[in-house]
Amino acid sequence: MQDLKLLVLEGDGIGPEITRSTIDVISAVAPVMERRPTFEAMDIGFSALAKCGSTIPQDAVIAAKRADGVVLGPVSHNDYPPAEQGGLNPSGTLRKELELYANIRPAFTWDGLEAPAQCPFDLVVVRENLEGFYADRNMFQGGGEFLPEPGVALALRKITRKGSLRIARSGFELAQKLGKKNVTVIHKANVMRLSDGLFLECVREVAADYPQIELEELIVDAAAAHLVRNPARFDILITTNMFGDILSDLASELAGGLGLAGSLNVGDRFAVAQAQHGSAPDIAGLDTANPVSLILSAEMLLRHLKEDRAADAIADGVKEVLKHPATRTRDLGGQLGTQAFTQNLIAVIERGLK
Repeated sequence: MQDLKLLVLEGDGIGPEITRSTIDVISAVAPVMERRPTFEAMDIGFSALAKCGSTIPQDAVIAAKRADGVVLGPVSHNDYPPAEQGGLNPSGTLRKELELYANIRPAFTWDGLEAPAQCPFDLVVVRENLEGFYADRNMFQGGGEFLPEPGVALALRKITRKGSLRIARSGFELAQKLGKKNVTVIHKANVMRLSDGLFLECVREVAADYPQIELEELIVDAAAAHLVRNPARFDILITTNMFGDILSDLASELAGGLGLAGSLNVGDRFAVAQAQHGSAPDIAGLDTANPVSLILSAEMLLRHLKEDRAADAIADGVKEVLKHPATRTRDLGGQLGTQAFTQNLIAVIERGLK
């Protein structure tokens, strides 16, 4: 039996707690996996900064390239020192180094769990992950933001034909795989005529290869309004980087919260499972963190690695425990801490595997 090599990067704040929960859950489904999961752990974040002077050591990047997949805990990058003092964003660094150009973020309502949405829905945001406005993703000298004179700050937005075509292809391929009939491209081409105009043109070009799937074009502010009013109208949303970051958080909150939101960063060769929420340092070490977001992200990673039976077992187990208040964490109206929730979830998964 071959090994499935997973790199584990715990991160900051609640990262170590929810990452350990996630690894325990992956271990619980090992009996139905085609490859035996093995785990290599390395430091990132503040612990790595203290040990070697960088929040994302080069050894961790090399290990990520050797692994079959990466489980990445949340990081407190807003609190890091400047980059020249070793304060690099591990997530952004891995995205660039591994060329993880697609960020896949499902959002759906759960049976038995109340949510802000007025109707059940099941959608996926397919977000371009390497371009756009975000300074640490751009390839300009010094990043995408600069001060040309005191009191004036400018930001540069990078949209390429290559990046737009491949994220569009990812979105339509996912729609085809999931049996979805509608893809919505989110843009602001009425204002950003060149950059979003190019993005829109590329999505239209790819859409022509999928005549069975309907393409809808929606301006980003209208998309936000429609998400709040009727999220069930959407199947797959294809977006640029910043728009996807914002709209995926909105969709996840409508479905019940970021604590339930899985997220997978993927490229042509590599994949990184990453919780959609932050590191929540205020509750670190208190055994109150909800590990579901990272667990579902790992489920997505296993499915990407063609371990469908294991992924199904995790997904089914999470659905079962979230049905009942007694088996939820406190943020969802339950009474369980991180460890008790994890052990209960594992028990449910193991019963389902028998």
